[in-house]
Amino acid sequence: MTVKNKIDHIVIGADSLEQGMDALQKILGVVLPKASKHDAMSTHNCVAPVGNESFIEILSVDPDAPMPNRARWFDMDNPHVQARFKKSACAYHWVVGTTDLDAVMANSPIDMGEVVTFTRGERSWRLNIPKDGSLSENGLIPTFIEWSPGAHPSTGMKELGLTLESVVLTHPDPEKLEDVLQALGVSQLASIIKGDQKSVSFNMKVPSGDTVFLK
Repeated sequence: MTVKNKIDHIVIGADSLEQGMDALQKILGVVLPKASKHDAMSTHNCVAPVGNESFIEILSVDPDAPMPNRARWFDMDNPHVQARFKKSACAYHWVVGTTDLDAVMANSPIDMGEVVTFTRGERSWRLNIPKDGSLSENGLIPTFIEWSPGAHPSTGMKELGLTLESVVLTHPDPEKLEDVLQALGVSQLASIIKGDQKSVSFNMKVPSGDTVFLK
């Protein structure tokens, strides 16, 4: 079976959901509704569809949840990451949907961590997470997700008129990053530019028809 990979969702990291909602409302002109809690990770989110069966997610630590039994995903226990979020909500990471997570893990040129299964109601999904919760290349290497059979979650989200136009990755050595993304089968999903600091950003079309840059 040929492995099919596509952008599943993009992540805005925030110190709180309210901070992220306020920040995106100023930029996008819409308010992302609060969605769900991730009990195993003690995080929660706001979500909205952005076209092509993908969505945007504001993600923050849930202050009402107990400490999880393992490191949180997306390096969210890292004090440097937490300090960054306290300063401002920001474009932070991207997640790729795949039809065969085991094949991605087996063929990866870098350590992708372990596969963890999550469930909510009748739905489940599998995600690769390093045991220490860290992100490769400051989040420029995507996390991979494999959903259980059924409609993509974005199809049930409130439509706000947002469209993801592109994921842009900034890296001091673009060729090095390109090699890893090609080996993972996702180089076609993002643009890479040269820059001193490693960062992820997103070009978004908003309801007014304008394109804005989330960084």
